[in-house]
Amino acid sequence: MGLIISLALLFVGLLILILGADWLVKGASSIARRYGISPLVIGLTVVAFGTSMPELSVNIYAALSGATGLAVGNVVGSNIANILLVLGASAIICSLSVKSSTVRWEIPLALLASVLVLVVGSDQLLDGAVIDVITRTDGIVLLGLFAIFMFYIIAIVKSDSNAIEIDDSEALPTGRAVLYTVVGLVGLVAGGRLLVDQAVSLATLAGLSEAVIGLTVVAIGTSLPELATSVVAAWRKQVDIAVGNVIGSNIFNVFLVLGVSSVIAPLPVRDGFVVDALVMIAATLFLSVALFLGKRGHIDRWQGILFVLLYFAYVTYLLL
Repeated sequence: MGLIISLALLFVGLLILILGADWLVKGASSIARRYGISPLVIGLTVVAFGTSMPELSVNIYAALSGATGLAVGNVVGSNIANILLVLGASAIICSLSVKSSTVRWEIPLALLASVLVLVVGSDQLLDGAVIDVITRTDGIVLLGLFAIFMFYIIAIVKSDSNAIEIDDSEALPTGRAVLYTVVGLVGLVAGGRLLVDQAVSLATLAGLSEAVIGLTVVAIGTSLPELATSVVAAWRKQVDIAVGNVIGSNIFNVFLVLGVSSVIAPLPVRDGFVVDALVMIAATLFLSVALFLGKRGHIDRWQGILFVLLYFAYVTYLLL
C-alpha cells in the first residue's frame, strides 16, 4: 500500500512540475518581450534561480541535518544531469541555437565553476590533508564569485535595455505575466520537492547509499524543474530560455547552492568524488566542443541523443 501511495505522489509531483514549467516559461518570456530584456538573461536569472530552488532547499536541509554526502552529490549530480540529460532532451525536441555571448562567457564560467568544485573538494590530492572537505572558507569564496556573476548579469541587463527593441505584441499583460512566473516557480519547487521525497524513500528501501542517492535519485529529481522548463521552452521555440536556464542553473548550483551549504556546515566528500567531478567537467567541455561540431553554435538532435546516452551510461556506472 505504501508503495502505491509513493508512486501516486510521484505522479502528482510530476504533474505539478510540468504545469509549473509551462506557466514559468509563459510568464518569463512575456516579461522579456514587454520590457526589452533578452530571453537569455531571463533564463540565466529568474528561470535559473527558480529551477535551482529545489537544489538549494535540499542542500540546506541536508547540511542542517548532517546528510553532507547528499549535499555534495546533489550539486555535482544535478550539474551533470543538467547538461547531458536536460540539454540533450531539449535538443532532441528542437535544435538549440546558442548565442555567441553564451559560448564566449557563460559556458566558460560554468566550466570554471565545475573546476572549482574539483579544487575545493580535493584536499588530500592538493594539500595532503587527511580528509577531503569543502570548508566554510571555500563556501565564502564561492558566494563571493556568485556576487561577481550577479554584477555581470546586471551589466548584461543594462546593455540589453539599450540594444533590444521592445516587442510586446505576443506578451501577456504585466500583472498576469508576473502571476504566471511566481505560480510557476512555486509549482516547480513544490512539485520537485514532492518528487524527491518520494524518490529518496523508494531508493532508501532499495538499499542505495546516501552518496549514490544524491548523485542519482536526488540529482535527477532536483533537475526535473530544469528538465521540465527547458523541454517546454524548446517545445515553444524559446531556445534562449532553454539554454540560459541550464547554464545559469549550473553556475547557481556551484556558487550559490554549494556556497550556502558549506557555510552552514563543512561538507566532507566521498571517495569517488574526483571521478564524479571530472565527469561534470567533461560534460561541460563536451558541451563546448559540441557547439563547434556540425552546425556551428548549434546543439543538433543527434548531439542531444548522444548527450542523453552518455548520461545513462554514467548513471549505469554509478549503480554498478
